[in-house]
Amino acid sequence: MISKIKLVNQLLIKKYGIPGRPKNPPNPVDLLIATILSQNTNDRNSYKAFNNLKNSFKNWEEVANLPRVTIEKFIRVAGLGKQKSNAIKKFLVSILKKEGKISLNKLKKLNNNAILTELTKYDGVGTKTASCVLLFSLRRNVCPVDTHVHRTTNRIGLVETKTPDRTFEIINENMPDNIAHSFHTNLIRLGREICKPSNPNCNICPLLKICKYKGKNLKSISSYKENNFLLLDSIK
Repeated sequence: MISKIKLVNQLLIKKYGIPGRPKNPPNPVDLLIATILSQNTNDRNSYKAFNNLKNSFKNWEEVANLPRVTIEKFIRVAGLGKQKSNAIKKFLVSILKKEGKISLNKLKKLNNNAILTELTKYDGVGTKTASCVLLFSLRRNVCPVDTHVHRTTNRIGLVETKTPDRTFEIINENMPDNIAHSFHTNLIRLGREICKPSNPNCNICPLLKICKYKGKNLKSISSYKENNFLLLDSIK
């Protein structure tokens, strides 16, 4: 599987390039809250909700002391306001009670498994949210698995799983060094633009030749096939 993950990563980079990263990684608390807000909505709405909340108060300690319904009002644009405000409120209150301040900086000293275990103790923080903190804030070689990564890795044939959490376990047990960020980010782009839940655009997919998906949409594929195979051959 390791060699196939490398091949998939190479093909995606050939298609999309190496994703950029900010020079300074986001604060882990900011990233965790932003990830909670991103669930079941688009990037624009989750970004707006995060800024509404963060920029309206002096710090996260102040937010922790707000009534849940007030938090919900500030993040309403992201949808699922009651669920998300409850998760944010519980996380902030729990970490403030445990640490005396709202900070996740101590995680930097822990290994990946210990960080996952620690973060998923908080209500509303699942494996996907915790692994986003690992990848984006702590710059660990960990690939979070959302619906896009789960769908695409199953279709390609990297895994054969029923849940994102199981996909996460298998993919990350076999993740080659230093590629998780590009692999994760480009798979999400593939899932949004090409490998959609229904009517995938297989005729323009850079992974066509190696994909095991039996429900391929092969309409108008003949004009693309030759270029796709040449692309694969060029990076071997």
